[in-house]
Amino acid sequence: MTQEQALLQLKEHPGWEITHQGKRICKSWTVKNFDAGLVFFNAVAKIAESEGHHPDLHLAGYRNVEIEIWTHAIGGLSENDFILAAKIDQLPIELQG
Repeated sequence: MTQEQALLQLKEHPGWEITHQGKRICKSWTVKNFDAGLVFFNAVAKIAESEGHHPDLHLAGYRNVEIEIWTHAIGGLSENDFILAAKIDQLPIELQG
């Protein structure tokens, strides 16, 4: 996917950012607590397994969650990355209130 195509896709996915010199997309959330982060990541894991597309999941400071997505096989972005991002965005997440 070209940088221009990725930027066009990004308009459809609020909160996601292009990182790693255009090779990944990333989104961060602050969840209510540690357990809320784990519940969210477990839901992401179910989607990732069903799609056969596995993002990097980061949990830091007990409630700061971040997800990075890219297509490992090509070392960059593909349409599937944005499809996975859209599915992740549909998941419930208990944010810090």
